This record gives sequence, C-alpha cells and structure tokens, in this order.
Amino acid sequence: MTSSRVLVGTIVVLLAFLAATEGKRLRSLGVEMHCRCIQTESQPIGRHIEKVELIPANSHCEQMEIIATLKKNGEEVCLDPEAHWVKRVIQKIMSSKRR
Repeated sequence: MTSSRVLVGTIVVLLAFLAATEGKRLRSLGVEMHCRCIQTESQPIGRHIEKVELIPANSHCEQMEIIATLKKNGEEVCLDPEAHWVKRVIQKIMSSKRR
C-alpha cells in the first residue's frame, strides 16, 4: 500500500515537473499561454506610439490583441481593438504591408 502511494506521488510530481518545463519552453519560444492584455486603452495615444504588434486570436486567447510600444519609455500598452482610432491605425498598418 505504501509503495503504491509513493509510486503515484512520484508520477504526479514528475508530470507536474514536465508540464512546468514545457510551459517555460513555450514561453521562451515567444508563445504566450494566456492573453497578454488585461486592460485596454481606448483614448487616442497615436502620436506617442513607436510600434504596434498585432496578435491574432489563438487557442490561448480568443480575442485579437493589439500591443503598442510607447516612444518615451518603451512601455507596452494594450489598445482597445474596438476604438475608432485603433481601427484606423490597424488599417494604416495593413495597407502599408500590402504595398
């Protein structure tokens, strides 16, 4: 009875370790395991943006995320994809990529 508990406990610990290391490996490859944006900015900040990253919906986050890096301090800000000014920024990015 005790040896089976030890075996089960060992297997559980091993599986937990493997799951944790796989998650770290995926993150090191740039794969997020959850949504990055908890809050979004809807107020216009366009002139303060250095670059914009568009992250399409995927198995870890069901909504598209738009992350802007600010010129002044390099801070990353999540933008509201429904805000009109954000939609214009996305259109501008998409049209410049088509050229």
